[in-house]
Amino acid sequence: MRRRTNVWDPCTDENFAAPVQHVRRPKPEIISNATKQKEEKRRTMESRATEIPSVWAVAFGASVVAGLAGYFLGTASSIGVFGNSSQKRVVSSSEKGHDNSDSDDANASDSELEDSEDDQEVNGFEDSTEECKLVLVVRTDLGMTKGKIAAQCSHATLACYKTLLRQQSPILKRWEGYGQAKVAVQVKSEEELMILQAQAISLGICGQIIHDAGRTQIASGSATVLGVGPAPKSMVDQVTGHLKLL
Repeated sequence: MRRRTNVWDPCTDENFAAPVQHVRRPKPEIISNATKQKEEKRRTMESRATEIPSVWAVAFGASVVAGLAGYFLGTASSIGVFGNSSQKRVVSSSEKGHDNSDSDDANASDSELEDSEDDQEVNGFEDSTEECKLVLVVRTDLGMTKGKIAAQCSHATLACYKTLLRQQSPILKRWEGYGQAKVAVQVKSEEELMILQAQAISLGICGQIIHDAGRTQIASGSATVLGVGPAPKSMVDQVTGHLKLL
């Protein structure tokens, strides 16, 4: 018979204690060069981030202070704290020329209206309930610019309005109540204007021709625009219904 030998197994031995393994850890104070560089870079970025807002804050504060100072200085100057409030403004040559042209146009407007305001007997059309309108007949042969045409039409409108206002015509209130309709048409000669004016007057309709003062663009005394009305549409169309729109 073979002799049986007992083999010792540490896994099955209850009295066996495994040796404790001690792991060596690096000390906290030992930091690699790479870690130091990362830490320094992070601190640098943080310091820059804190510096940028401070610069913007200083700039913003300076602008606010400057704005407030300018506002208070301007207010004080306007109320006369620093002396006479009526200060002379330096006007350039271009501004002087513009002011002179404006005054010339104003004088021209006065003479145009005075020349056009002839007293006319206007029919009040009391029996009519029709909508009213004002027609502005513009001469296109004079070569007036758009601005000039607009000014002349304004003069004609005012001349017709003042004529009806002086006579206290009831047609004026009716025209205002219907929205003050205005239509611009065209002719090619002064002779046509004169004929249309005569037709309007014969029908009891206000007809006012504007004569330019001659200070800009066209010759003095030129007939530029004829205002026909305000009057009932059917009556005005008897005078200007065949004309083309401007």
